[in-house]
Amino acid sequence: MTPWTWHVRDRRMTLDRPLVMGILNVTPDSFSDGGQFFDPAAAVAHGRQMIEQGADIIDIGGESTRPGSVPVLPDEELRRVVPVVRELARHESILLSIDTSKSAVARACLEAGAHIVNDVTALTGDSAMPEVVREFQAGVILMHMQGTPQTMQINPHYDDVVREVYDYLRDRVDTLTGGGIIREQIAIDPGIGFGKKDVHNLALLAQLPRFLDLGRPICLGVSRKGLIGKLTGRPVHERAVGSVAVACFAMTRGAAQILRVHDVPPTVDAVKVISALRPA
Repeated sequence: MTPWTWHVRDRRMTLDRPLVMGILNVTPDSFSDGGQFFDPAAAVAHGRQMIEQGADIIDIGGESTRPGSVPVLPDEELRRVVPVVRELARHESILLSIDTSKSAVARACLEAGAHIVNDVTALTGDSAMPEVVREFQAGVILMHMQGTPQTMQINPHYDDVVREVYDYLRDRVDTLTGGGIIREQIAIDPGIGFGKKDVHNLALLAQLPRFLDLGRPICLGVSRKGLIGKLTGRPVHERAVGSVAVACFAMTRGAAQILRVHDVPPTVDAVKVISALRPA
């Protein structure tokens, strides 16, 4: 399989193996580790730990997007994330992603050294966001979400979830490239758990290779999510094995170029093993 190319600011990334994106929630209320890294010093220490464990990207977020979460004002989100981005940016080799749907937060973090904007609204939540991404030539991850974090799990409905999510992401890629964002800047995320029931999530995972037709890398975020809990009966902090199992399933089908995870070491190990087996 020809390696994917992803342009993130001044870097041209050749994705000849899946990249591991470590999740760094600088929040008091995220579903898995809310409050654990809310202190900036603790957040920076955890980010450095994930870098040492082999993460390729650190994804920094200052606003929880779990179901029912309360929006955060821009000034508060900036206060949470900018010092962490600035400090981690001193580690020259690591890619930094800012998980936000606010253009002011994205701009400040890109100025502080971030490379990627990971937006759960696919750049629809703030009309100024496409211009920020274009100006900085940042990498961008476009995610599908039905509704908002406050409403997304209130009886989500699809007639054909795979087709509808595919069409949405295709339209977002076409719209943004038509507006001046380079196609190679874009990665896509089907949004597992964001406005989907378990049956929808399973259908999307089973048919992930369909999304390869969009011609852009797939970012997969299933780490510790409710679907893994339903399938395994495990509480949040015991879902690493189930999460890695999904990652392996996607990797063996060539349908995961970026893995967004809480548990970096087992995911890094899985990437190494799958990468060694696939050429053989």
